[in-house]
Amino acid sequence: MFYIHQSACISPQQTFGVPLFNELVAYENNQLHAIEPKYEGIPPAQIRRMGQALRMGVGSGLSLLKNNIVDGIIIGTANGGIEDSISFLNQIEEYEEGRLTPTHFVQSTFNAIAGMLGLIMKNKGYNATHVHRGLAFENTVLDAYMLLQENADTQYLIGAVDEISVRNYHMESIAGWYKKELIKSSELLEHISTGMLPGEGAAMFLVNNKKQNAAAKLLAVAQFHSTNSNETFQTLKSFLEQYKIELDSIDLFVSGNNADARFQECYLTIENEFASKPIVHFKKMFGDFQTVSALALWLSVQLFHTNKIPDFMLSNNANSSETKRILIYNNYRGEQHSFYVLERV
Repeated sequence: MFYIHQSACISPQQTFGVPLFNELVAYENNQLHAIEPKYEGIPPAQIRRMGQALRMGVGSGLSLLKNNIVDGIIIGTANGGIEDSISFLNQIEEYEEGRLTPTHFVQSTFNAIAGMLGLIMKNKGYNATHVHRGLAFENTVLDAYMLLQENADTQYLIGAVDEISVRNYHMESIAGWYKKELIKSSELLEHISTGMLPGEGAAMFLVNNKKQNAAAKLLAVAQFHSTNSNETFQTLKSFLEQYKIELDSIDLFVSGNNADARFQECYLTIENEFASKPIVHFKKMFGDFQTVSALALWLSVQLFHTNKIPDFMLSNNANSSETKRILIYNNYRGEQHSFYVLERV
């Protein structure tokens, strides 16, 4: 498909500006909040007015754009700056549709992150935002792939951002999507029960068709909708056959298992096929949210870079020889599924 050259990530772990975090930050309040860095390249007056999603997206994006020229910016997000959206709606009621502060409205639109990056960098190229719930980032990847097929010499910034909104968290909790019992995030997979642990973060990638100096190659990506857990492995087999990838050629399986009892069959069916290979569960590090697959992709690229899987990441005792190919599987609420295959360059 294309090559990933640089990446940046803001997450509940110490991921920004480092190749790979060497210790796990554990959370005990059932929410994995992002550890935000000191943002550079953004005027302090602007930062004060930015919501969290905008800060994370712009901050991580600028770290790649400051030394690179891109032909377009493509972002995936499920909720955008949802906290700003709610603040704006509250102001409408509070001021009885009178004089409203425009800041919350401007930042609440889904395309605010891609738009702000374009404005700061004076980039007038392709600028798009994909909003497809649990497949927002996957559609971002496919958009970039199609653009690179049309214009082979171009380069794009792609990424995804989502935040935990206080009000949205309460609504999702009432709907039964989050765990009720307090658990330690590092022990997530020891508590298989109804619900998941919410997380937040941003991940950005610089992608093009050039192999030289690339960090990794994205070989293939697939997405599908299904509520039938029996279809998951069959779809994986068809996906690998389509791209002529042997199941045995996968050296590491990066699983999106979120310890929600309702969706275990989807994950375990595939995990059992890779029982002899190293398995990494990324949601005990980042939590679960619609675009968390972007953070899983960042993690996979970094594992190629360091060529070593830290013990706290491994979920089994399989031998971890040199990792040449990685398979990522994620699903959002048992309905929206995605696969990625990455290869060491």
